[in-house]
Amino acid sequence: MDKFQTFTGIVAPLDRANIDTDAIIPKQFLKSIHRTGFGPYLFDEWRYLDHGEPGQDCSDRPLNQDFVLNQERYRNASILLTRENFGCGSSREHAPWALLDFGIKTIIAESFADIFYNNCFKNGILPIALPSEKVESLIEKTKLNIGFSLKVELDKQILIDSNETVIPFDIESFRKDALLNGLDEIGLTLSRVEEIKSFEIDHLKKYPWIFKS
Repeated sequence: MDKFQTFTGIVAPLDRANIDTDAIIPKQFLKSIHRTGFGPYLFDEWRYLDHGEPGQDCSDRPLNQDFVLNQERYRNASILLTRENFGCGSSREHAPWALLDFGIKTIIAESFADIFYNNCFKNGILPIALPSEKVESLIEKTKLNIGFSLKVELDKQILIDSNETVIPFDIESFRKDALLNGLDEIGLTLSRVEEIKSFEIDHLKKYPWIFKS
């Protein structure tokens, strides 16, 4: 998993509440367990006017021009701004895979579904929960200002807009450190491989009969 670094990204306002994982990545795309290749199918039923299938070439599919991510001003967005309970529904890890593959690095919402929230950290996405009034203000700014962007500084736990307005956010220190160092659960385990080996050697010495066949 890549380290999460400070970046400035265009913000796309997906002004809806209770967006579930089936909307993020529809069920027909769950056949693959590879983490890449899901970006073209992100929000498939909202982005396109036809029905999508795995492996389909999306380059010539009819687009829903009213959907926010199809609008020219938001096509390079790397920050998704939305309402409460984002990522609810079934606990599919394909949802953060699709968001990350599309280019979304940070999601700002009023609240998140627990399993989706946890899966974001496992895949290098920063989910930020802000009070509703902050989200409302950002949505208004994003709609009014073409190219509205935010600078995300995870180490300082702040967002900064083009007017130098600073918005602090909360995050657990453990999750923050894991993102900054690019460590998922496997990476965190491997970072302590020497301690694991030491334990195994010591365990073998103390309880040799356990290991006899």
